[in-house]
Amino acid sequence: MCEPNFFIVGAAKAGTTSLYHQLDQHPDIYMSPLKEPCYFASEVRPENFEPDSQERAREAARDLRSFLNGSMEEKRSTGIVCEWEDYIRLFAAATTQRAVGEASVSYLWSRTAAQRIAAQMPQAKIIMVLRSPAERAFSQYLHGVSDGYITESFQSYVCASLRHSGERFSLYHPFLEMGFYTDQVQRYFDRFPRNQIRIWVYEETRKRPLEFLREVLEFLDVDPAFVPDTSKRHNQPHIARMVKPAQALRRLGVWQMMRRVTPAPMRTRLRGALYRPTGSVRMDSADRALMLDFYRGDIHRLEGLLNRDLNAWLV
Repeated sequence: MCEPNFFIVGAAKAGTTSLYHQLDQHPDIYMSPLKEPCYFASEVRPENFEPDSQERAREAARDLRSFLNGSMEEKRSTGIVCEWEDYIRLFAAATTQRAVGEASVSYLWSRTAAQRIAAQMPQAKIIMVLRSPAERAFSQYLHGVSDGYITESFQSYVCASLRHSGERFSLYHPFLEMGFYTDQVQRYFDRFPRNQIRIWVYEETRKRPLEFLREVLEFLDVDPAFVPDTSKRHNQPHIARMVKPAQALRRLGVWQMMRRVTPAPMRTRLRGALYRPTGSVRMDSADRALMLDFYRGDIHRLEGLLNRDLNAWLV
């Protein structure tokens, strides 16, 4: 029976999906076919979702059961694995790989994951990639818009999240909470030796992606000379030029039908006409000021904890 010996614990919207797929190509690394099983985050359970999300959570659980009972040859992004027997099954196909891992971004935010991982796998290596909390939140918001769950402006969404009360998972929780890194990182510092934890800053990794990957491979004690195929982009949001009409078309199934019947050469032109260019949607100055004020205190606390300058997150 094989167990994971390293975890990418977050942060959400900090390039963990790309890192997962790059590591998955390495011959001496085995990655869970389910990128985010969420097993060690005991808060992430179907019964902890808001009532209006319960049916969707149950459908996802049924779909996950079919996946776990199958060959698991096709990679999946996320699921909620609640039982140890199901969790360990994710690693049954590992053979001689030295590094065996998974990448659940809920583990950084979770109050329980660090303790549960340490109790089960005290020798595990922990990988964190931290992104500007303001940019992280805006990126998560854009994905909600892209997926059709959010129709309001970023400022309205942030204000609604601030007004939201309760601990159940919903459209508004956890959202802002995921950017308060200091206590989240401290939980891992309290439970793992520092030489088993490596932390990178997302904005820096974007400037030197191959060097970043080499550092991760060295940390995992596998061949650092490996160069993966990085041509495929992961988790890119697609923001429609007219958001509400596009979401109405998606709910009616028109969007999906158009994609099926449109010839491939035309799809690229159609996409350019319907969607904004990737990376063109940015926070406006008023929203940025709001977010920087909101996270400023925790960013300064994190600077002290990590003994590094994070002023770039405050401009």
